[in-house]
Amino acid sequence: MKRKILLPVLLQFGLLGTVTCQEKWDLKRCVEYAWANNITIKQSSIDAEIADIDLKQSKWGQYPGVDFSTSTGVQWGRSIDRTTNVYTNISNVFQSFNVSAGVTVFNWNRIKNNILSSRFLKDAAHMDVEKSKNDVALNVATYYLQVLLARQQLEITQVAMHQTKSQIDFTRKKVDAGTVPELDALTIEGQYATDSSNYITALSNVDQAMLTLKVALNVDAGAPFDIENPPVDQIPVDPILQLQPETVFQIAMKSQPAQKAIGLRIQSFNSSLKSIRAGMFPTISIGGGLGTNFTSATKESSPFLNGVEAIGYAQTPTAQYPVYIPKTGFTTNKKSFGQIWDGWGSQINNNFGQNLGFTISVPILSGGQAKFSYERAKLNVKNALVTKEQIDQTLKNDIYKAYYSASAALQKFNASQKSVDITQKTYDYAMKRYEVGLLNTYDLLISQNNLTRAKFDRASAQFDYVFKMKVLEFYKGEGIRLSK
Repeated sequence: MKRKILLPVLLQFGLLGTVTCQEKWDLKRCVEYAWANNITIKQSSIDAEIADIDLKQSKWGQYPGVDFSTSTGVQWGRSIDRTTNVYTNISNVFQSFNVSAGVTVFNWNRIKNNILSSRFLKDAAHMDVEKSKNDVALNVATYYLQVLLARQQLEITQVAMHQTKSQIDFTRKKVDAGTVPELDALTIEGQYATDSSNYITALSNVDQAMLTLKVALNVDAGAPFDIENPPVDQIPVDPILQLQPETVFQIAMKSQPAQKAIGLRIQSFNSSLKSIRAGMFPTISIGGGLGTNFTSATKESSPFLNGVEAIGYAQTPTAQYPVYIPKTGFTTNKKSFGQIWDGWGSQINNNFGQNLGFTISVPILSGGQAKFSYERAKLNVKNALVTKEQIDQTLKNDIYKAYYSASAALQKFNASQKSVDITQKTYDYAMKRYEVGLLNTYDLLISQNNLTRAKFDRASAQFDYVFKMKVLEFYKGEGIRLSK
């Protein structure tokens, strides 16, 4: 008996449900949080940043290119002296400095079209970010409404459980008075057990819907979290007559990021086509350079006198004299570090040279690279046009589908509202008859279950209608809003 009393108390106070959080999030905050934490949006944002860098790189292509190089080393064996261009077998240290610059003067607007192509791709990448945000916002709104629906269904089961509980008390009094059999009380208590089970199921559905919303927001599943619970009747919905599918489609064609993105990509492919075509014609460029070098032997040779040597005689009229020449030798010593670099400044200055010229590059035969690149670029444009046609057709189909679904959902909601009104009157009438003993317990429970089922159907139909109308408003460019 204590268990029967404890279960209703736990259910009524929600002790079997989730922990209540003080701070509640509205839809706007949920969407903004999802935008800041969604993985897909982060990836799209990175792609947009890469497109920004690609555009900057394309712009740098119109500026002169400047390169600086230097080299320092040691060479030995038979090699060319870098200052005299003469072969030598002496090991030496060398150093050189070179600066080169070049700029394209005319290339049939190839660089200009590259920049335009990159700019269109950059704008398309940012539109992809907006599309990701729209998709996330729509998903979050879907899960948000599912939580609201689950909570409303929870309230319906709770009301049904309280009604059954009051019937138990009333029937038990009649059993004690002997006016109805014990079977009636047991039947209603069985219904109360069923209602309690339905309540627990509904409570679990709320938890599951809330968990799904957390996953969509990338919120820790164990973190305290709750959302605002606006009455569904107060959610603003545009009249369906203002959301005619063809009108919404024309607006969506101009406002939806996916349509903007594919349009920008088509422009990018057209600019890229012009740039590739320019590569089939001559290019004129101007270039120049500065350079100097230094070289020094790592060893030095010094001569020395090593006596004399007679090589003959000099005859005079009166005498003959021997002729001698000095005998010399050479000593080789390694230079010190300072001696090696002695004269560096004068050599660098004396060896300084400059050059300036222009180049005409004419593509004649390069394995068909330019030709076939141009053919592929034309196919890229055609493919983008076909993709745009497919995206536009999908958008139109989705809008018409949403409109027809919203119309059907509105009719279903109106019908379910009438069903609730009728079943409510039937239940009220049945309850009055039951209280005066003109209706048995079984028929009363049938009437009560019919009312509960009708309320469930109305709640589902109402939220289904609201969501489908929100989809139409979304395509119209009004965003997702659940409050005025």
